[in-house]
Amino acid sequence: MILPQHLAIIMDGNGRWAQLKGLPRIAGHQRGVNTVRNVVKKCANLGVRYLTLYAFSSENWKRPAGEVQALMSLLGVYLESEMELLQENGIRLQVIGDLTKLPEKISKSLQHSVSTTQENSGMTLTLALSYGARDEIVRATQRLMIDVNAGKIVVADISEESFSAYLDTATMPDPDLLIRTSGEMRISNFLLWQSAYTELYFCSCFWPEFDDEQLQLALEDYSGRCRRFGAVVTSDCQQQGEFEEKAN
Repeated sequence: MILPQHLAIIMDGNGRWAQLKGLPRIAGHQRGVNTVRNVVKKCANLGVRYLTLYAFSSENWKRPAGEVQALMSLLGVYLESEMELLQENGIRLQVIGDLTKLPEKISKSLQHSVSTTQENSGMTLTLALSYGARDEIVRATQRLMIDVNAGKIVVADISEESFSAYLDTATMPDPDLLIRTSGEMRISNFLLWQSAYTELYFCSCFWPEFDDEQLQLALEDYSGRCRRFGAVVTSDCQQQGEFEEKAN
């Protein structure tokens, strides 16, 4: 089975899962943390090199204050409780998004976790926090213009590759596969630039229900696809890995 080098996931449906169970929405987020733990460990064991999780969008700040506070608290608990798992599996943690909006305590905890795991050589786990793709592109453009004005780069030299270096994801390859749970079929302002040729997979199950079987189904579906990247494929899809290597 051909694995994606970079797997991205929109973890959707925690609140709706809880409501269907007659539980408060925060109970769904708590259950979702268990799913995160399982998926992180499973992907690391399978050999996925990069796993990016859409944990909190820039639009999520519009949710009720009580829910936002509860989500931030859950994030803090996750960072403390999962450090052992990250270290045991050699997982390196990094974060993307507008981190200036995060509470100071959470920001410091993130900095500590990122610093502690930066030498790990296994899978890179990226949490997208206070993240919106349009915001990321705007921030990247601002950084690019600062360098243009400083004479570090000239307008004529701006290309797709040079622009990508200003994005939050500059240190990782574009996602090969993007999974979204809950049955919604959109990417909700997530990795817009990076997903130009990403394979999309939509799962009807809510995130708290996303187990090993659901992950396996998604990976098998991806493995059977033929990725052309705009080229013409003259042989069967077993050459997918060859085209992936050329594209990356």
